[in-house]
Order: sequence, then C-alpha cells, then structure tokens
Amino acid sequence: MTDVAGLAREVLARMGAEDPFLADDAEHTGPVVEARTPVDGTVLGRLPAHTPDQVAEAVGRAQAAYEQWRSVPAPVRGQLVRELGELLREHKEDLGRLVSIEAGKIVSEGLGEVQEMIDICDLAVGLSRQLTGLTIATERPGHRMMEQWHPLGVVAVISAFNFPVAVWSWNTALALVCGDAVVWKPSEKTVLTALACQALLSEAARRVGAPADVSQVVVGEREVGEALVDDPRVPLVSATGSTRMGREVAPRVAARLGRSLLELGGNNAAIVAPSADLDLAVRGIVFSAVGTAGQRCTTLRRVIVHESIRSELVRRLAQAYETLPIGSPLESSTLVGPLIDARAREGFEAAVRRATEDGGTLVTGGEKADGVAGGEYVRPAIVDMPSQTEVVREETFAPLLYVLGYETLDEAIALHNGVTQGLSSSIFTLDVREAETFLSAVGSDCGIANVNIGPSGAEIGGAFGGEKDTGGGRESGSDAWRAYMRRATNTVNYSTELPLAQGVEFV
Repeated sequence: MTDVAGLAREVLARMGAEDPFLADDAEHTGPVVEARTPVDGTVLGRLPAHTPDQVAEAVGRAQAAYEQWRSVPAPVRGQLVRELGELLREHKEDLGRLVSIEAGKIVSEGLGEVQEMIDICDLAVGLSRQLTGLTIATERPGHRMMEQWHPLGVVAVISAFNFPVAVWSWNTALALVCGDAVVWKPSEKTVLTALACQALLSEAARRVGAPADVSQVVVGEREVGEALVDDPRVPLVSATGSTRMGREVAPRVAARLGRSLLELGGNNAAIVAPSADLDLAVRGIVFSAVGTAGQRCTTLRRVIVHESIRSELVRRLAQAYETLPIGSPLESSTLVGPLIDARAREGFEAAVRRATEDGGTLVTGGEKADGVAGGEYVRPAIVDMPSQTEVVREETFAPLLYVLGYETLDEAIALHNGVTQGLSSSIFTLDVREAETFLSAVGSDCGIANVNIGPSGAEIGGAFGGEKDTGGGRESGSDAWRAYMRRATNTVNYSTELPLAQGVEFV
C-alpha cells in the first residue's frame, strides 16, 4: 500500500519546499490545519496556521513589495513569470502528483492542471509586452487624449480545493505582469500544493531579482480569508468557491469600496438535439459529468435531451458509466477518483435520495463504490427526471447527472437557463441553426457556451467565468488582465490655447 504521507514529503522536498509538518511532539499553541488526503482518508500531517494578525503582517510585506514591483517595466516583470513557467515544466510530474494526493484528481487531470499553469505563464509573458491603452479622439485642437493602465496593488487570491493550483496561477501570472503583489489563501483542504507553488515562485523571484514578498501564502480557515477580505490595503479580492461564499465576500469587499472578482458555482447543462452525433455526445457527456469525480465548477450536471432520442442516450450513458474504472487517483488506469471528504459523499447521497423522492428514476450508480479501500469513493449516478425540480436546480458537487426531456428548442433553452447559476453550457447538434441560436442572445445565458463539446475543460486563451449566481468575474485570458490594473484617462494640451470641452467658455 502506498505511503501517501511519505510520498507527499518527497514531492515537496524535490520542489524546494521545506517540510511543513509539525513534529508529533512539537509544542505549538497557535492555530493548526490538518492536511488529509482523499486517496485513503488518512492524515498527512499537521501544519501551523496563520492568525489574523499574521495575515495583516503578510499584507504589509506584500504592500512594500508592490511599491518596488510597480516601477519595474512590464516586460521585465514578465521574466519572473517566464521563470515560473520553466520551473513548472521542470516539476510538472511532481506537482501533478501532489495535486492527485491532496485533491484526489486522477493522474491525467493532475498533470493537466499543471499544464494549464504553464499555459497561463506563456500567455502572461506575451501579455507583459501588450498592456495597451487607447488613443482617443478629442474635440479640442492641439490636444491628445489617451488611456493608460497602471498596477493596482495587493491582490488577494482565495482558491478552492478542486483546482488547487491552476486558479492561483490564472490570477498570479496576470497580477505579477500587471505589477501587483499577491497574497494567496488556499483551501485548508489543499495547503501542500500551495506551499509547493510558493516554493517554485520564490525560487523564480530569487533568480530574476524580484522582491521576495511579491507573492505569499497564508494558511488557515475562515478567519484567515476574512482578514484578507476586510483589509483596506487589498484593492482586489479574487475568490473562487461556492455561491454562498461569494455572497459573503462581495458585500464585505464592497463595504470598503474594494473590487471583487468572483468565480462561483455552476449548474451546467448540455442540450442534445435530434441531429446530434450520439457517439460524440456520449464521450463528451461522460468526461464532463464524472471528471474530477464531479467536483469541477464546470461539471456537467444536467442533460436536456430531445424526447425522440432520450431512451437511446440514457441507455448509452448507463452502459459507459458501468465500465468506468473507480479507484486510487495515483493509479494510471483510474478514471474516477474519490470525493474530497465524507461531507461531499453525504451530500451526493442526499441529492440522489431527493431526486428519487421527486419522481426521478435512478438509472445507475448513486452509492459507495465497492472494492476501494479508504477514501470516499462513489459510483457516478444518472437520474432520469420527470421535471426540473428544486434539487436539480441546486449544485451538488459530486458525479450526479440529471436527465431531462424536451420537445422544442425553445423549451430546451428555457430549461437550460432555468437555474440561478450561469457558468458553462453546451449543445450537441449538427444543425447550424440550432447551434447559432444557442450561441445567440436568446440562447445560453452562461459565460461559456460550447457546441459539440461538453461544458468542462476550458483553455486559458479565453476569459473564464460566468453570470448570475456564478458571480460575473472573468479570469485567465482575453482582456481579463484589466481586472488587475487601474485605468487612467490622460489629456495632454500641446497647444498655446486653452479650449474647454463641450464648448464651455470661461473668460
């Protein structure tokens, strides 16, 4: 049996991180975080956590680092991120393994998450030479008007367990080239991956001569996050997590007139039209629904299928589900790993019960998986529903897929949009009119809308995020960098006259 704790220590050491665990006989009177692995449910070790006062000290150090960093030319700042990308390439296997140990992702997904970090570093390095403003036409002769973007300050990043490193990199790579400093509060369930990332970034900063405190990690539970959210020296809080969490963060940041960048819950659907390529649809649906054991914000949770092909699609999905290898995420043959903890498993089981009580038919799965020692392993479930009941409209963070039927495309879109979340969406169709309608203003109301692929698995070139209860934030590509900067509009008078705008005369 794999010594998971020992493996975690080995991986951390290879990435240059100090052993973070308290000795069993250590005298420690402060707060503690207990690191567990969902692989077998064992405790990896105990780590000292930060107090709110220590968080305030970290923000102070980050502010001092920012005051140096903001004056460094952006292309030079890009060299720090380039160096981080090279270190991530060097340690991809180790960091991917640590993601599997701590978050329970299968080998391929752990490696894929690190590759996503490498990709955002590449994007950010190019962006460091493209932080462009506008030249704006002015009504006043002998004047020039332009727009500039300047560094914002200290950025707080609060991340969730399901993407323990990628979401940090989306924010941090952009924030660093924009001239900001970062203080990161990772999920208390995935502290080790954060310490590993910080070790790599610290080494990158040493190599290029960047301020040592330009990126920091603070460890702890709710009070640590609250200290960051409430600190007036933090102009931007980027928080990823549940809608409930976002509803608490947003008003607290707004109360001090700070900015929030929120990436919250999803209740993502795929419409399967009569013309769909069912072989393609089945493959896309299965990955989107069971990848990361259903613990992605972009996980497919609802299939809205035309009644003419409903029974055939359900049959094919059930057949595919029953062949899924479930087990340790450290084994390369596994496709479905564990849920993060017992609470997640209990939520999964409760949602399945509610769905059947609402008239749903359990097609397959819904119970603990046999033959897997330790951990919270379940069989992914499919429930064929008569209607979109309350439990269907809620997000259950587990591999639970609801099937709903429709007769017209308008009905399908209404079902699709009939939830409070608005993150990701998709349609499987070979009819160009259906596809374009789905992508139009009267179609999907989500921040991400796909055709003939599932809702899960975004590339870093596009802005990532959603609408409604998903929070409205955008991270990663496109013009998401603007969230990490402040805008200044400049007007320069190079004439000898002083005309006023709007024809105002003041003599």
